[in-house]
Amino acid sequence: MAEPALRVAVTLEQCWHAVPGGTATSILRTVAALERRDDVRVVGVAARHNNPPRPAYRPNVPVRHLPLPRRVLYETWHVLRRPSVQRATGRVDVVHATTSAIPPRRGPLVVTVHDLAFLHAPEHFSRNGNRFFRQGLDLTRREADLVLVPSTETLDDCVRAGIGADRLRLVPWGVDPASVTDAQRDAVLRRHGLRYPYVLWCGTLEPRKNLPRLLAAFAAVADDVTDLDLVLVGPPGWGEAAGGGRRPPADRVHTLGWVPDDELQALYAGARAFAYPSLREGFGMPVLEAMAHGVPVVTSTGTPMESLVGPAGVAVAATDLDALTAALHEVAGPGHDAFAAHAAPRAAEHTWEATAAATAAVYAEVAR
Repeated sequence: MAEPALRVAVTLEQCWHAVPGGTATSILRTVAALERRDDVRVVGVAARHNNPPRPAYRPNVPVRHLPLPRRVLYETWHVLRRPSVQRATGRVDVVHATTSAIPPRRGPLVVTVHDLAFLHAPEHFSRNGNRFFRQGLDLTRREADLVLVPSTETLDDCVRAGIGADRLRLVPWGVDPASVTDAQRDAVLRRHGLRYPYVLWCGTLEPRKNLPRLLAAFAAVADDVTDLDLVLVGPPGWGEAAGGGRRPPADRVHTLGWVPDDELQALYAGARAFAYPSLREGFGMPVLEAMAHGVPVVTSTGTPMESLVGPAGVAVAATDLDALTAALHEVAGPGHDAFAAHAAPRAAEHTWEATAAATAAVYAEVAR
């Protein structure tokens, strides 16, 4: 007789954030894949809200709401260690905290640590942000049974931060290789007034994304390659895209802001190359999404993206402007076809089904 499915409460509050980002996307894709399995049943948990999240971030599982708004809920979780998730969800076999907001332990607790960037560059975060992330890390060290991380870089960071290697489980993220027709791609480009060819970047504007150097490197490339544009996609976060470096001509840079996922997929599909020279990332999902469309990548050494890209692009030191410029030249120019040939096959090695299987195995491990 088959074992009954584990009932798991998963925190999904980030779906209501103004900028949900990769943490929301990764857990929503994981939950969707978990729902296709027979051994896990997921119930979401979130703070009190009057409205659902944006359509792109609406969970496909039932969500139970605790009676406090987010700011109060996070504070009471971290300081008073209440209310319990089970107050909203009822009995569950496992609680999975998917961000640094760590609910009180009332049974087996799994925590996902996406990255520990705040330890490396606290100046990139607000005072309250640093306080919140450090509280979450302290609680994770004390109370989590097992900790999920998306990359070996984050795993190593967690060990250095005092989380024993025996409690860490590497669970890389997957990718959905969305199909885009030529007509759909061309229609999106016309809608935004874009032309071929272009280099694409997408993400949330914040200092660690290294946009000032990307702009300076593209300005140097634009001197030689006069028909190449740069397209920047993503919601505002904080910090400035412009720095003290050189800027490309204004008519060669197109800042679109947030776009719906179907448009983003079309923009990936139309890109000559994808540039993502972040200073630090926990995983780097946009790199994998670009590769799924057969697009070669320029990214940063010493980050999870370096191993994701492999032969599908070039990784350089994020702070080396000359190397970044040369990489853009190569990937968008003479090396394009050779790099692009590796992109989609490399991305296909990462599936959400594999992510869900590894996650379900962790749930079963702590629920024993």
